[in-house]
Amino acid sequence: MSAARQLRAVPTLFRVGFAEAVAYRGEFFIWILSTNMPLVMLVLFREVAREAPVAGFDEKGFGAYFLATLIVRLMTGSWAVWEMNADIRSGGIAMHLLRPLHPFVHYATDNLAALPIRALLAFPIALLAFAWVGGGHVATDAAHWCIGLFAIFGAWALTFAAMLAVGSLGLFWESSLSLYDLWLGLFFIFSGYLMPLSLFPGWLLGATWWMPFRYTLAFPVETMLGLESLDQSLRSLAAQWAWVASLLALALLLWRRGVARYSVFGG
Repeated sequence: MSAARQLRAVPTLFRVGFAEAVAYRGEFFIWILSTNMPLVMLVLFREVAREAPVAGFDEKGFGAYFLATLIVRLMTGSWAVWEMNADIRSGGIAMHLLRPLHPFVHYATDNLAALPIRALLAFPIALLAFAWVGGGHVATDAAHWCIGLFAIFGAWALTFAAMLAVGSLGLFWESSLSLYDLWLGLFFIFSGYLMPLSLFPGWLLGATWWMPFRYTLAFPVETMLGLESLDQSLRSLAAQWAWVASLLALALLLWRRGVARYSVFGG
């Protein structure tokens, strides 16, 4: 199939993915409710900062941070690793291999098709957050917000690429979900999901710049709040997409070798 014909098939995949997201809106809503940890941390750190600011965050500063964290988390979540493991265990992966489009394209469109529903939920939260914390705790220039939008998409792409890499290991192992549980645990600690990274001791804060987790959440959040200079935000954006490219290359390598092994052993 030519590249042009493959591209023409993508809108159809988006329509199918969106229809599935609407059809399974109950499960989708439950997933949304399960991402309420930033609200718990918001209440906790507001109490901590009631007497005096902590690491530069006052009560509304923590409010802005954790509400932005909730928005970014809603917009960048993915479930590809669970889909891939289920397809591999059930043999459904064979159907993807028979199609002219790469299976990664199918998983990508399936995830991205749910973005309108996510945005519909995140947009009211963003409006309420801005009204509550005021303009003093968010970026006020268009450049930060422009970089922030690219950073949010990059955060989704990085998370998705990591899931593809871990999911591809399911072609070698009975299940690779345990490895993704490890990734998720490290994400909770080093991404800024549970607390701003500026609360970390200096040596550990420096280490987070070399990990992928910061670029899945803290980077877009800090950019939208204007906590990073434009120069630093651009450097972080370059680092984020370097991680995306590296993890996607790893995923493709693991997939090719895994599919060859899968075919040899009869699928």
